[in-house]
Amino acid sequence: MSENPHQPAGPNLQELGHMHNLDEITAGEAVLRAARSFVQGDSSKHSDGHDWPHIERVTALAVELAHRMGADPFICELAALLHDVPDEKLNESLEAGMTKLNDWLDTQPLDPDTRNKVVGIISTISYAGGQRPAVSSLEAQVVQDADRLDALGAIGIARTFAFSGARGREMYDPSLSPREQMTREEYRNGRSTTINHFYEKLFKLKDLMNTSYGKELAEQRHDYMVQFVDQFKREWEGTDR
Repeated sequence: MSENPHQPAGPNLQELGHMHNLDEITAGEAVLRAARSFVQGDSSKHSDGHDWPHIERVTALAVELAHRMGADPFICELAALLHDVPDEKLNESLEAGMTKLNDWLDTQPLDPDTRNKVVGIISTISYAGGQRPAVSSLEAQVVQDADRLDALGAIGIARTFAFSGARGREMYDPSLSPREQMTREEYRNGRSTTINHFYEKLFKLKDLMNTSYGKELAEQRHDYMVQFVDQFKREWEGTDR
């Protein structure tokens, strides 16, 4: 029987492949939209520098770094959006935070490999007193650099004072020296000052960056912070006049 010349032909293999790719893109965008909505609500209660604008900046920089370094942009964007959800500073405990993250991930149509990569990134990129080993995957390096860059420069200074103010930490005490070595518990709960935090963490980040572009940006932002702390101490001590 001959084919009906008036019957429209079905999609060919190339068209089917294109449709499949469009389905993947659409599904991925839906997950990212859901993540933005979830995190915007979750971060709205934070006024300590871990707010939604922080997430937006880190995510935008993670996507830029992913494209520059050849990392998977979807995994980097999703991990960056979610990176603060389980943070133990922002939850009753790390376990409670991870439960919140995993409960949300359970609602999303992610394949197990992608989900494991995202959770792995989020679980390994925090500073935690500088005791953690270097991350290995390119995507984790990208998201870690993006997050650390937001702790540097002018924004980093503002976030440091916002966090210290929210936690009732004093700005400066010349008699209290910065801590050189700390356990994770000491880093989280030991006594320190806002200015000491620059020495205990922020000034170290420049040499801990992973990507070439991250290192370039960190150098500029680091120098700005060093100038700020020097000026702060001169004004505190009255030696600037």
